[in-house]
This record gives sequence, C-alpha cells and structure tokens, in this order.
Amino acid sequence: MAVLPIRTVPDPVLRDKSKKIKVIDKSVKRLIADMQETLHAEEGRAGLAAPQVGVLLRIIVISVPDVEEDIVLVNPEIIKRKGERTVTEGCLSIPGYCGEITRAESVTAKGFDVNGKTVRIKADGLLAQALEHETEHLDGILYIDHINNPEKFWKVMPAEESIVEEPGLTR
Repeated sequence: MAVLPIRTVPDPVLRDKSKKIKVIDKSVKRLIADMQETLHAEEGRAGLAAPQVGVLLRIIVISVPDVEEDIVLVNPEIIKRKGERTVTEGCLSIPGYCGEITRAESVTAKGFDVNGKTVRIKADGLLAQALEHETEHLDGILYIDHINNPEKFWKVMPAEESIVEEPGLTR
C-alpha cells in the first residue's frame, strides 16, 4: 500500500467525470487499499474519491466516527435524498478553505463493496454528508460549486480544514 499524492484545484482531473468500473480486479483492489491508506494519513478527514488521487474511476472511501470500518463504494450512486440542512465543509482538494453549503439530512446510497457485493447504505449526519461530497467528486463537482455567497467561503487554519458537521466537530 502507498500514500498517494492529493490533487488540488485547479487540477483539471477534479472536474472530469469518472468512469464506471466493470470488473473489480487486483488493480482496483490495490487502488482502494492505497486510497484507504491515503485517507488515514490525512488525519481528521472523512472521505476520499479516486479523482482526488488522479484516477478517473468511480470509487470512494469514507471513514467517519461511529462507523467501525471504512466504507468503500465502487460505482456509488445517491438514490434518495431527504430534507436539507446547512453544513460547513472542507476538502483535501481545496486546502486552506471551508464553506457553508446545503446538504441532505439523510441519503440512501448504493454501490458495490471491494468484493463486488451490492451494498445499500442509509445514512444521516456526517456519513450522509460525506457520501454526497465524495460521490459528487466522481462527476467533477466540488463543494464550492454549491456556494452562492462569497461570505459563505473562508480561509481557515490547517487544523480547521475538514468536512464539519457541527461547530466544533471536525472530521
């Protein structure tokens, strides 16, 4: 396994649409393992999408409190959204900044795990937020695309950067 370099704006790969994976082979499993190691090397982060490491494949890895194991989804889709809430987000690909945006209160996502088994996840709170955030990366969408007011986007100190669910909770 290896810690992979994180792509940051304005890298054009972050705006490209990722390709669906047809077969979860050794190379895909290796990429997933490397993404997990990369995510855990970035303490205080909630998730990572393959485009953030320069790979245009539909893979996300999420690690949030209260969920024991990493969530790995291949070809993830958000199939249901419910409610709205205002959250503060940051992103490894936009270091040094956070913004206030609207996310769903809860989501249902589906995809495949590392072994090709169908997975369906119902989530709320930080996990729902991370699922939306990382899945959007696969379509070239960044959280800053949801910011309509420049006052809702600000520079932060490195320890403050992250996906934040509530004031004072950084992950």
